[in-house]
Amino acid sequence: MLACALFAAVSGSSPATVVAIGSILMPAMVKAGFPPRFGAGVITTSGALGILIPPSIVMVLYSVSTNSSVGALFMAGVVPGIMLATMLGVTTWWRAWRGKYPRQPRATWAQRGKALRESFWGLMLILIVLGGIYSGMFTPTEAAAMSAVYAFIIAVFVYKDLKLSDVPRVLLASANMSAMLLYIITNAVLFSFLMTSEHIPQNMAQWLLGAGLGPIAFLLLVNVLLLVAGNVMEPSSIVLILAPILFPVAMQLGIDPIHFGIIMVVNMEVGMCHPPVGLNLYVASGIAKMGITELTIAVWPWLLTMLVFLGLVTYIPAISLAFPRWLGMVQ
Repeated sequence: MLACALFAAVSGSSPATVVAIGSILMPAMVKAGFPPRFGAGVITTSGALGILIPPSIVMVLYSVSTNSSVGALFMAGVVPGIMLATMLGVTTWWRAWRGKYPRQPRATWAQRGKALRESFWGLMLILIVLGGIYSGMFTPTEAAAMSAVYAFIIAVFVYKDLKLSDVPRVLLASANMSAMLLYIITNAVLFSFLMTSEHIPQNMAQWLLGAGLGPIAFLLLVNVLLLVAGNVMEPSSIVLILAPILFPVAMQLGIDPIHFGIIMVVNMEVGMCHPPVGLNLYVASGIAKMGITELTIAVWPWLLTMLVFLGLVTYIPAISLAFPRWLGMVQ
């Protein structure tokens, strides 16, 4: 859980977190004697932290769709991200304790020191990204550029696990990913413009307000709608289609736009961990060599924990807003 939380702080993508951490730890957990279902459940759900702990691709798409502050969204995701990681960690501990799963031998201080020295340069990447954004030294976009240059230098010249001959392939893969994201963001802007010009959000808002929904009932409706949408769509599409429609209603009901954004992101997290279109399930299925049905059964304890957390973050705005308010980013 901690490894996924740390990786989420630099990736911004849940499937990427599942692949990066799961491909390393899943075989190790099975080799150590943990049941495959337990390992698959841990990796699938903890990978969802990738879109809640900043930086987050889904937060960027929400910001573009609603013209909200991406910086405030990033800061709003810090406390919920830590809180969800803790709750998932407690669930993991409880399952391991109840199942009497094997314990690893306690590492000596010499082993811990050696591991820290070997991982120091990699851990510095997290400090550069988060420290630079939080301190105001550079924007999230500039942080991405800084981290890319730093990662290139460390991977090629320090750890030497990336050869110079591999660099063109890596650049091509990153260009493909960037092109895809830019295409999505461009269409998000066009979709928002079309929706606004046709007055669809305003009409939808008037219809919902005319139905007499208050903030509590509206947020419950939003959660149900997003969870249902998560059954058939992936997160980017849900945000691009539903955020411009639901956002004006939330504003008229007095719901903070940053708080509403975090609610949508947490719903996306849950959607990535349940069938039939849960991206994390399909990624973890390939790593764990496990069918979707079996994997769905494996994740249910953590999925219930995520649903409890969704209820908390929906109706306790301070979880999302306390940190950005302390930083003076929201009123």
